[in-house]
Amino acid sequence: MPTIKDVAKLAGVSFKTVSRVINRSPHLKDEMRQKVLRAIDALEYRPHHNARHLRTGRSNVLAFINDDIAMTPFAGRIIQGAQEASWRNGMLLLTLHTGGDRSFERAAFHAALERQVEGIIFATMYHRAVEVPDAAFELPLVLVDCFASNGPYMSVVPDEIGGGYAATKCLLEKGHRRIAMINADLKYPAAAGRLEGYRKALSEFGVKFDSSLLRTGGWWQEDGYEHAMSLLEVKPTAIFCVSDRVAMGVYDALKERGLRVPEDLSVVGFDDQELIAPHVRPPLTTIRVPYCEMGSWAVEHLVKSEGESDKSRKQVVTLECPLVVRASVSKPSRVPVATRRLRLANT
Repeated sequence: MPTIKDVAKLAGVSFKTVSRVINRSPHLKDEMRQKVLRAIDALEYRPHHNARHLRTGRSNVLAFINDDIAMTPFAGRIIQGAQEASWRNGMLLLTLHTGGDRSFERAAFHAALERQVEGIIFATMYHRAVEVPDAAFELPLVLVDCFASNGPYMSVVPDEIGGGYAATKCLLEKGHRRIAMINADLKYPAAAGRLEGYRKALSEFGVKFDSSLLRTGGWWQEDGYEHAMSLLEVKPTAIFCVSDRVAMGVYDALKERGLRVPEDLSVVGFDDQELIAPHVRPPLTTIRVPYCEMGSWAVEHLVKSEGESDKSRKQVVTLECPLVVRASVSKPSRVPVATRRLRLANT
């Protein structure tokens, strides 16, 4: 196998110059750096990881510890964002899946420490409070889509309030005033934030909050179906759903009742799940959760911190949840829902 001395000889430079290129020293002319890189490619030289670790004191490895993210197609984009940012910064991402088991979480943190990672990203599938294992105190840590209940850790989370506000505002701007919301359990910060954004938008448009238009349950398709059937009795003109899966259930209920989206009722979701939102008919207007951006932000923050601890400056960073406009929203119909159902039944 080629050695660093072989690279130096081919490039016509010193051993130390090759070492500086390998270790990404900023104190080199670009012409010299490219000369060494061409020699490395020509010889297919690969630095010995353990030797470099001993020499530089750096592993160039970050740990990504998660609960169920690796098993979900939408939240898995956090891993994608973290992986892409790691490659950009010359880092390797070690991914550890715990399934939400506390004992596995503690084991994962200890495994990361044993492998001398330079920082840890701890991510959850749902925005929520977490208790971080004590081992986390030993390394720089960023929490993604969650925040710590037991320590001053840096967190990056979606702007749930802003997302709920944007979803409701888009319906209000179309002229809707009887806007229902199907929410999840308020024990989840995501659900609480989206409800707060919904109420904030109503207030800004001078629309009084009507509790009869609010339903609370789970995050799934069957929840949307059940609550939509109930909401039709109080005659909303639009429904804001806490998730795209809930919106799928709403679509099912409306179709069963002979109603159309958006001609009879407008629908807005949340998450922008790529397997759902663009493919239902009509395609769903929804709020995009910045999964990729959160993963990328976490890596960039750890790299820039250069191993320094954030314990003295706890901070929660929120990233925008933008509105994705598709075809499920229109102006409210002037024909009452009951009348439309009767007309459809007679056709």
